[in-house]
Amino acid sequence: MKVLVTGGAGFIGSHFVRTMPDARVTVLDLLTYAGDRANIAGAGHEFVHGDICDAELLSRLVPGHDIVFHFAAESHVDRSIAGASDFVRTNVLGTQTLLQACLEAEIPKVVQVSTDEVYGTIETGSWTEDEPLRPRSPYAATKASADLIAMAYATTHGLPVSITRCGNNYGPYQFPEKVIPLFITNLLEGKKVPLYGDGGNVRDWIHVDDHCRAIRLVGEKGQPGEVYHVAGTAELSNVELTRLLLDAVGADWSSVEQVPDRKGHDRRYSLDDSKLRAVGYRPAMSFEEGLAATVRWYVDNPSWWKAKR
Repeated sequence: MKVLVTGGAGFIGSHFVRTMPDARVTVLDLLTYAGDRANIAGAGHEFVHGDICDAELLSRLVPGHDIVFHFAAESHVDRSIAGASDFVRTNVLGTQTLLQACLEAEIPKVVQVSTDEVYGTIETGSWTEDEPLRPRSPYAATKASADLIAMAYATTHGLPVSITRCGNNYGPYQFPEKVIPLFITNLLEGKKVPLYGDGGNVRDWIHVDDHCRAIRLVGEKGQPGEVYHVAGTAELSNVELTRLLLDAVGADWSSVEQVPDRKGHDRRYSLDDSKLRAVGYRPAMSFEEGLAATVRWYVDNPSWWKAKR
């Protein structure tokens, strides 16, 4: 099987690539600040340094693949608040450019990797796949736009594209701007960690390995034009998460600095993944096990994350 993975040198994409040793994988990545070829060193796959918005490149690269997994995206909410133009270009225009190339090449299956943030915020309960999209940050709005474009290509052109939406990921090789690696690395260096507002914002956490297994399953069994949720294994407030990270590195609350809340900060995310579970998905990594392994990885690999500072 020939597989194209866009954004395959980033955090989730590189994990996906590293866990596909038996496939003929081509990785397309622009290697912006969060992408690193070292993340897939030794995987033995073809690497193409290029822009997802480059239609001419895609017209040459896409044909001949059996499936395309689309990870490439700008993904940090704070960066999107500071400036949204790169997010619109990569997440919206880039997705449309890729989908058009897949349509012209008659790719048999496309998986668009998205996020729970497209739904906005939910006080109680969990979202199902038919929930209206109500994004509240520029990042979330661009991912919602990409999803809508994907669904339009499925409806209008019959492009066999499925969409996955997942909660907060964690694990090795995550760029240290995201909360778990940021807090771990700050604490390891004796620095304070920034806690937004009252710390009551709630997220559903999933280890990147479980997320990637779910994406592969959707690639195998997902239906065209359908959305599949990938729920996590631990729903935690930021205060609860902070306490767990402090305990994991032997620090105390004096290492926490409460900072003004993020603009438009979504209070809570929660996904209902019954649809994907009906296809056969089950998470394999408990949060306790996954967090301990993640902390160990950052402790054991300071050269990787210190180079990202």
